[in-house]
Amino acid sequence: MQKILISACLVGDKVNYKGQGKYCPKIEKLKEKYELVLFCPEVEGGLPIPRLPNEIRGDKVIRIDEKDVTKEFKDGAEKALMLCKYLNIKKAVLKEKSPSCGVHFIHDGTFRDRLIDGMGVTARKLASNGIEVYSEEEIDKLI
Repeated sequence: MQKILISACLVGDKVNYKGQGKYCPKIEKLKEKYELVLFCPEVEGGLPIPRLPNEIRGDKVIRIDEKDVTKEFKDGAEKALMLCKYLNIKKAVLKEKSPSCGVHFIHDGTFRDRLIDGMGVTARKLASNGIEVYSEEEIDKLI
């Protein structure tokens, strides 16, 4: 069975910045076709649960208190890519709007809940290395 990388929050793991999961029922259909490999790049990059909100501003990831957390986000993205290479994973389903996993949309960096077109750090890293990235809203394309 082909492996697919999944944002851990989408299966209900309580790893998002609020310490909550973002369970997506369509994940159940993926289990019939793929072996799910759960991963949270923010946690793997060294950020705690819960954590303060982070948004992309230019080429940096900034925490709401203005601390630069770009390194942690890049570390998590690199670990995601290494895992995909090691396990020969070619596809990933990632949490839309996340500064790590957003596939089509991210917050605008002002912490005012405004979305812009863009990719999170991990989504961009995976896509630029040949991994097909999908948001949870695109799961139907995979089943």
